[in-house]
Amino acid sequence: MTRQLGTMIICLIVPLFLLGGCSTSHEVEVKPVEIKPIHITIDVNVKVDKALDDFFGDIDAAEDKLETEKGE
Repeated sequence: MTRQLGTMIICLIVPLFLLGGCSTSHEVEVKPVEIKPIHITIDVNVKVDKALDDFFGDIDAAEDKLETEKGE
């Protein structure tokens, strides 16, 4: 009889420990989001420089060609 009582107690206590280990609780605190103005600087010099290279590229190539012809 005591053995059955011990088995019943173990059968009742073990699930309590298993369920206690499976339950979790978390608290997430969300603070209000503050939106501040931002300043963005976009540098367009690269685009302008590339456009100038494309525009004057054929003139530079012709000048290089003339210099190589004079050098020979």
